[in-house]
Amino acid sequence: MLARICLYGTLLLFPGLLHGNRVHVLVRNDMDRSLGRSMELLSVPHGTLTPAEALAANGYAGITQDVPNLHISGSDHWLRMRISNDTGYDRVVVSIPYWEIDELDAYIWNGDALEQVAHIGQSVSEGERIGQYPELAFDLELPNIGSTTVLMRVYSVKQVQLPLRFTTREKLLTERGGRNLLSGAYMGLMVFLVLYNFFLFLSMRDRGYLHYVLYILTLCLAQLTLHGVGQTHLWPDMPWLATTASVLFTLSSMIFAGSFTRRFLELRSTLPRMDRILVAAMALIGITLVIYLLGWRGLGYKMAQGLSGSYSLLLIAIAAMAQRAGSRAARFFLGAWGFFLAGVVVYILRDLGILPWNDLTTYSIPLGSAIEGVLLSFGLADRINILRRDKERSQAEALTALQENGRLVREQNALLEDKVKQRTAALQASNEDLKRTQAQLVSAEKMASLGQLTAGIAHEINNPINFITSNIAPLRRNIGEIVEVMDGYRRITPEKAGEQLAELKAHEQRMGIQESIEELSDIINSIAEGSSRTAEIVRGLRNFSRLDESDLKDADLNEGLRSTLSVLQPQFKDKVEFNLELGNLPKVECFPGKVNQVFMNVLTNAAQATLERMEGRSREVKVTTRQNEESVEIIIHDTGVGMTPEVQQRIFDPFFTTKAVGEGTGLGLAIVFGIIEDHHGQIAVESEPGVGTTFRITLPIRQHRLQELRA
Repeated sequence: MLARICLYGTLLLFPGLLHGNRVHVLVRNDMDRSLGRSMELLSVPHGTLTPAEALAANGYAGITQDVPNLHISGSDHWLRMRISNDTGYDRVVVSIPYWEIDELDAYIWNGDALEQVAHIGQSVSEGERIGQYPELAFDLELPNIGSTTVLMRVYSVKQVQLPLRFTTREKLLTERGGRNLLSGAYMGLMVFLVLYNFFLFLSMRDRGYLHYVLYILTLCLAQLTLHGVGQTHLWPDMPWLATTASVLFTLSSMIFAGSFTRRFLELRSTLPRMDRILVAAMALIGITLVIYLLGWRGLGYKMAQGLSGSYSLLLIAIAAMAQRAGSRAARFFLGAWGFFLAGVVVYILRDLGILPWNDLTTYSIPLGSAIEGVLLSFGLADRINILRRDKERSQAEALTALQENGRLVREQNALLEDKVKQRTAALQASNEDLKRTQAQLVSAEKMASLGQLTAGIAHEINNPINFITSNIAPLRRNIGEIVEVMDGYRRITPEKAGEQLAELKAHEQRMGIQESIEELSDIINSIAEGSSRTAEIVRGLRNFSRLDESDLKDADLNEGLRSTLSVLQPQFKDKVEFNLELGNLPKVECFPGKVNQVFMNVLTNAAQATLERMEGRSREVKVTTRQNEESVEIIIHDTGVGMTPEVQQRIFDPFFTTKAVGEGTGLGLAIVFGIIEDHHGQIAVESEPGVGTTFRITLPIRQHRLQELRA
């Protein structure tokens, strides 16, 4: 604080420090020029000088340009000038119609101290602003007599130009109205192009229109930002967006311009190499944008400036190559991009001081971009016409081809009909052969089962028959001896009765008639037992086959299981243990013979599976029955070798078998599945290799659908 007091005291004691040899600016009513040559410039690192230190600092240099170009530095640019007011008003307006300035502070020497009259710029929020204008402008209170010193600090990480001039409030408002009118017309045109092409995108679903819409939208926002519309109207209190919007939307428009160019010129098919180069350039622009947004704004801005020119030339070169390759769209692109580049060139020449700073040079880029947008829209419309003509031509060609195909079809129909008839006859003959083959295979399966069944029954019946046969000889012998003795008793006469009886008694003892009589009873009992066993086997076979019950009948499934096991018992006797846990079942309406065939096939497979086990685990087949509301369930579980999931999925397929060649036809379980389906039942299998298999058979108690069909 003491240093500042001393500094102000020095300035008061030595007023020449405030004026020096600078050019004296006389502000008049008819003054309408830039004041660059009337100012002095001192550039120092950002934040190193206070306003008082900057006012008294040495090292200021004169400016040789009407519009100073301070380039890209990131420094604080201090400018001072001495002015006098000859307008007849106590107040004049300082206007800087250049919007890419982050901070601008203005001070005036009031004779005693520096008074701050402005704190404006893109990075200054609306609440922090000092100054009543939305533009980069501020008021100066200037007496009509004497002179004073004005000090300004300008800071920006972007390129800085200072088209500074004096004006009045009325002129500033008039210029604002004209600027808003131009910006509104430009924005209206671009919005129209956006909406029109977005409608075309929704109608045609061509992404080229969507990329064009994004390009026009970001290009419009970039130009509006560069001319202050964004900062003053769109985001007035968003400093971050205000400072980054110009670079953000400019780089975004360059990316969308590249994506639109790729689709509009169809580079992927016409110029694949240039397409890859363009994609790489777009990626580099994207990296630049990320660098800028992550905080390296100085580096990002310099990269963006370097890329903008080379990228535009790349697009022009690609379009020229596409035109030489015969692209009609490239002509529209070259014309449109030419107007845009012309606007850019005029803008650059103005910045270099070669062209004057006026409305034409200021709005050359928006004007060029508007013409570009219109011409590219014409190109897209022409593309629609080309697509329509191509579609009409392709439709005509398709119609011609269809007519020719129709003629060929008519010519071939006769030949095809003959071939179809011949092929149909061959297929019918083949189908008949297949049916006969299938019937033979089914018969073979039945015969194979019958053979196994017959072998077991023959063995079982043979035992009691052999027993009966072996007892016939002793029976005949014993009966003969008894008959012989009885004949002796018949020949006894009264005269010799005593002597004859004695002889017969002796003869009985010699023949052992008493033992023969006792043995005869045992023989008859043995023959009776063998006959009973044979009758039981025949009765079980008859119950199993149920040849007299081929229609729907109420059957006892428990009895059917017992009959089936009695038939199977001889085949697996002393090899497999059959255990029955039969519940109390109602009579089930079914085809008894077919159901017994299901039991026969499943039980046979279960018994054979247990015989395949090599270890000493017990070989057991367990049969369980129970009632479930309107159905009955038969569960057949074995302790056999089990099945893999792959085998389980195929066991009901016809001709699928895991047995060796010649040991099975693969039709047993397929027949089982068909019979159960005919009864509207279900069969499920659960198996685990090495543990065993369980079949669950569910049959309805009443066959309602079959009864309805028969009715």
